[in-house]
Amino acid sequence: MVLGFVFMMVAAVTAVHLYLWHRLVRSTTRPGRLRRALTWVLAGLGVLVVVTFVGSRMEAGHWLAWPGYLWLAIMFYLLVFLLVLEAPRAVAWAVMRRGARRAGAEARVLETVPAGDGVAVRAPDGAAPDGDVADGRDVTDGGAAAGGGGGASGGGEASGAATEPAPELSRRLFLGRATAAVAGVSAIGTVGYGVRTALGDPVIEPVKVTLPHLDQRLNGLRFAVVSDIHLGPLTGRAHTERIVRMINSLRPDVVTIVGDLVDGTVAELGPLARPLRDLESRYGAFFVTGNHEYYTSKGPGEWIEELDRLGVRSLRNERVEIRHQGGVLDLAGVNDVNGATMDDGPDFAKALGGRDTSRSTVLLAHQPVQVAEAARHGVDLQLSGHTHGGQIAPFNLLVPLQQPVVSGLATVDGVQVYVTRGAGFWGPPVRVGAPPEITLLELRS
Repeated sequence: MVLGFVFMMVAAVTAVHLYLWHRLVRSTTRPGRLRRALTWVLAGLGVLVVVTFVGSRMEAGHWLAWPGYLWLAIMFYLLVFLLVLEAPRAVAWAVMRRGARRAGAEARVLETVPAGDGVAVRAPDGAAPDGDVADGRDVTDGGAAAGGGGGASGGGEASGAATEPAPELSRRLFLGRATAAVAGVSAIGTVGYGVRTALGDPVIEPVKVTLPHLDQRLNGLRFAVVSDIHLGPLTGRAHTERIVRMINSLRPDVVTIVGDLVDGTVAELGPLARPLRDLESRYGAFFVTGNHEYYTSKGPGEWIEELDRLGVRSLRNERVEIRHQGGVLDLAGVNDVNGATMDDGPDFAKALGGRDTSRSTVLLAHQPVQVAEAARHGVDLQLSGHTHGGQIAPFNLLVPLQQPVVSGLATVDGVQVYVTRGAGFWGPPVRVGAPPEITLLELRS
């Protein structure tokens, strides 16, 4: 499976870079030293992408993350903008060729083509018609012979010029360079905006959710929801400190971390997670695993223990009671679906079975797709992450192929689902169309 993924990744990266070479190098340069140099540069960047995916997962290769992932983002948007420009580029090329043919036809009409009976079909500007002498030369029969010879000679030169590709090549280069410039400026500008968004403060999203069967005494219970923090080689301790500070400023009753906290081991990233011990809430902080917790070399177990030391309780296919103003709410959590590969998958029956069904239940499940099973167990509200809201548009258009909700509040199979965009990023430090988010969710009866 891993080899299959690597093969597909290498094939995709190679295909994209071949297309970029065609549009950014071949279409903008003449054969020669510059084209060869740019070809090697683009080939090197393609290798960098592949090496980054592998090397940045190891501590010794963390230095690859910034250049590799930034080029990955620029590469992606170059591909997007160049594909968008294909249609107008084709139209512009057709217009330019039609204009060139029309100009060539007009030029041929304006040439003097003597007739065999001594009458010129058409004389160029400045020539005298009807056999008159212009600039001292006869253009009747006698002159026609000389003119014919000159025409033949001129025809030979015209034929030679016709084989010279310089005019068409110039048009191709102009169009290629213009297209490359527009795509390049657009891609770099978009990535620059995306980096600023991804590394900036998360947006506080206030959300009110009405649960029809909620005990009125629980009215106003507030959850701080955060997911996809993705502590890793591109984030520092300040990333966690900012998230903790913003959550504490909301004064929540419950803090929920809905998976994908880390992209590495405790040995690598433990110091980055330590600010989580400063989380403040009335009823505690809770965590469920995401798919990335199962991608670490040692699995999620060591992070479960580390979070416990930091005062964050992991809900591993289990539930707790949240008692508020005399009312009781069941807060349950299930493992991510990827845990099944390590015999640690979600167990809804264990987490939700045997409870008092008259109580409202809030379920923490990393992936929105888990709502199908949640509906079968009578859950009222599911809190999820995973999608990043698409993170980099237009990926938000592809997320629905896998998940029922991209971001925000929706109802699926009778269960309300809130999907947060996440407070971090994965891969490129870029967010376009999906700013990072911390949610303040308030329950209403």
